[in-house]
Amino acid sequence: MLTGSEIRRKFLDFFVQKGHKEVHSSSLVPANDPTLLFTNAGMNQFKDVFLGLEKRDYSRATTSQKCVRAGGKHNDLENVGFTNRHHTFFEMLGNFSFGDYFKKDAIAYAWELITSSAWFGIPKEKLYVTVFNGEGGVARDAEAYDLWAGQGVPKDRIFEMGLKDNFWQMGDTGPCGPCSEIYYDMGQASSDQGHADCGFPCDCGRYVEIWNLVFMQFDRDASGKLTPLPKPSIDTGMGLERTTAALQGVISNYDTDLFTPLIKRAAELTGAAVPTQTGKSTGAGTGHVETAALGRLAEQGSAGSPSHKAAASLRVIADHSRAATFLTSDGVLPSNEGRGYVLRKIIRRAITHGRLLGQTKPFLYQMVFAVRDLMNDAYPELNEMADRVSKTVQVEETRFAHTMDVGLEKLETLLKHSPEKLAGEDAFKLYDTLGMPLDFMQDAARDQGIEFDKAGFDRAMEEQKTRARASWKGAAKQTANPAYQQLPKSEFEGYRQTRSENCEVLAIIHNGQGVKELKAGEEGEVILDHTPFYAEAGGQVGDRGWLYSDDHNTVVADVKGCYYPIQGVRAHQVVMKSASKTLKIGDKVDAVVNTDTREATMRNHTATHLLHAGLREVLGKHVKQAGSLVSPGHLRFDFSHFTAVADEELQDIEDIINKEVLRNRKVETIADVPIDVAVNEYHAMALFGEKYGDKVRVIRIADFSTELCGGTHTGATGEIGLIKILKEGSVSSGVRRVEAITGEGSLKHFRKDHQLENVVSSFVSPTLAQKARKDGAPAPEADTDGEKSFSPADALRAELDKKDAEIKRLARELDQVRMKSASSSAANVGEKVKEIKGVKVLAHRVDNLERAQLRTLVDQLRDKIGSGVVVLGSASNGNVALIVGVTKDLTARVQAGKVIGAVAQKVGGKGGGRPDLAEAGGKDASALDAALDGAYGVVEGLLT
Repeated sequence: MLTGSEIRRKFLDFFVQKGHKEVHSSSLVPANDPTLLFTNAGMNQFKDVFLGLEKRDYSRATTSQKCVRAGGKHNDLENVGFTNRHHTFFEMLGNFSFGDYFKKDAIAYAWELITSSAWFGIPKEKLYVTVFNGEGGVARDAEAYDLWAGQGVPKDRIFEMGLKDNFWQMGDTGPCGPCSEIYYDMGQASSDQGHADCGFPCDCGRYVEIWNLVFMQFDRDASGKLTPLPKPSIDTGMGLERTTAALQGVISNYDTDLFTPLIKRAAELTGAAVPTQTGKSTGAGTGHVETAALGRLAEQGSAGSPSHKAAASLRVIADHSRAATFLTSDGVLPSNEGRGYVLRKIIRRAITHGRLLGQTKPFLYQMVFAVRDLMNDAYPELNEMADRVSKTVQVEETRFAHTMDVGLEKLETLLKHSPEKLAGEDAFKLYDTLGMPLDFMQDAARDQGIEFDKAGFDRAMEEQKTRARASWKGAAKQTANPAYQQLPKSEFEGYRQTRSENCEVLAIIHNGQGVKELKAGEEGEVILDHTPFYAEAGGQVGDRGWLYSDDHNTVVADVKGCYYPIQGVRAHQVVMKSASKTLKIGDKVDAVVNTDTREATMRNHTATHLLHAGLREVLGKHVKQAGSLVSPGHLRFDFSHFTAVADEELQDIEDIINKEVLRNRKVETIADVPIDVAVNEYHAMALFGEKYGDKVRVIRIADFSTELCGGTHTGATGEIGLIKILKEGSVSSGVRRVEAITGEGSLKHFRKDHQLENVVSSFVSPTLAQKARKDGAPAPEADTDGEKSFSPADALRAELDKKDAEIKRLARELDQVRMKSASSSAANVGEKVKEIKGVKVLAHRVDNLERAQLRTLVDQLRDKIGSGVVVLGSASNGNVALIVGVTKDLTARVQAGKVIGAVAQKVGGKGGGRPDLAEAGGKDASALDAALDGAYGVVEGLLT
């Protein structure tokens, strides 16, 4: 019996023997494709090839692609673990033809691989195939039908299906075509509806699709019209997990050796018993449950027994640990939005199922190493990333423990106030925001005899899916502009020169359309047969410069940028000079790069490599690039890291990378290196969001930095001049950003600092810093001569400390004077005391007092009058402060809070407090005198 790993290897080997290039799986984070949440099919990494936007140096390929379907339109998370074939993470085996072979060979290859005894050897009587029946104005795929029959497939096993099942399209527009699916008969025992004997295509679970062959033969335009593609292509997808189940003779994917070691490890970590395999002899187990609800399992007798619940939870942990490991390894970090939100839900669902098994301590982080050990042969990158991934998961486990405590409190509150039914919308909020599992809430409701509103929960779930689909719909990629598609690759000469002469104009684009010429003053895009202009890629901006006429002296156009409309073709974004003649297809021009901006960009790009290495040296090897921008003016580098980088760490990084600059290390370029040699022998780091072909370019700086890179670089590190880190901050959860400058940018920065230093030196005493040091400040660093020096920053800090101390002293003295003045004026307030209904009332204004001083004064005045009400008002900077004090013996008759409320209204404010003391603020200082005069009437109105 073949192992899962052997099946993966056999598939790839088969197609390599058929002339296909084996291509390593792309990242789960789609490169430069905003339309996708996660990579969810093998064709994703070839999407631009199918669209005509990219050219590869091979025309047929085969892959084992890691995929995730757990968010956006593919959101079946609650089914995972409770059916035989739902997964968050899975592997898609595929073979692809880019305008090479078509249906005949694709069908022949597929049938040979799955039925030949030399390969998979599946009995032909266990297989069915489907073809497109012809619907919606698209003709029946008679060719595929005849080709399957030609392979010896009996006609009663070839079924014709409609648009829904057997027609594939990339988006609303673009490549599309009919498809053929191959199904495997799992046998009667696999029917999750208890069918004793049913025929294909019954959807009871017995007949499982294992391979889909897509025949891309049309291009759909915005009107829906289908135009035959000049070079039809092939895209196939075979689910490794499903195929392994078929070849290993088990019903459930979870009973294959792709999962059983993980389930065993999950059982060890949670203290649960290892479940017995579903197998063909015991039926389909829990495979018929489509809603992932443990509560409903319980209602179905033996299917919901504790052992089945435990088995389902172990399946969830096994599946989710694969998804969490691979997503985190590819740079996704738990967060509250986008991809990170989906990862957080996956991790928390696995943790909760561990809790259902009785494990309340962190455990999932240890599953990362089980995934690594099981899958590192196919994905060796797991060896390097496992420690970082495990730490990330452990942090999330700790955080979720607190969240669960909060969630349990909220669930208990909801149940307490829901005597008959727990509202589905309320339950979904706990599920969506705190990760509270559906099954857990259903069990809790049932235990208390409360009905669970499943319909309401499902409604809320569907609304959330709709929102998710909308948020990740993006703009569908279009096929390449026909004006670009037929062009040869532009020969790039910019690595060795910045001027190329006699460049032929191959194409001109104006307002999105191909034209024969550009006139004076017009903007457009120009394609040359050879050019020194670097096209924007890998975070580096495109070159700027000029196009000269064939007289080698007259500027025809300014080049504002350069980019790739399709892979290999460089489009120069130009503005024609107003005084120039027209530029026509076939003209010869000299392409000249602005060397000042090119060299500034080169300095920043090489500095980015040094910065990346410096970050990894100081912060740890978990640091991984998450984006970059390299422009002439500055560089920006995003990287994975859990916390803010301390000032001391930034200084260490800056010191380390500038030492490499001062050593003037050679920047070595090694071209046309096989990708496996670059990664495994040179240990080169791949950069975020980049696609790499079979041969790559390696940039090596001594033993300090080695990266795959197609950008332009300095010849030696000394050419950078100096690297100055400007700032560090957060981009998103788990992603930090550093911005820096080099060369002339650093010089300008230091000039500004020097100007500031001169300003500081002009008004601070040179001895202040030294005095500050004697007073206990940290000792200064020694300069190059070993002498201790005090920087202007030290002097300024000492001067500011001195001024601050002086300001505080003066403020204290001013407060004392104000208080003394207020107390003196209060000594003569006898004439302002009025007796109202036998109660003494005093209203008095004392400006520029703080609230604490008002409280002191009101206490003094209450003591002075013995029994009564004191109302004080103070105006300062246009604002009003009020305070009312009532002696204890009168609080039953008049309360300070009621008095202050009425008085404060008159100055545009409000306030409150205790019966004996209340405070308020206001904004109208001009009304303060009137408000205080009215205080006597307020008290009179309150006295009874």
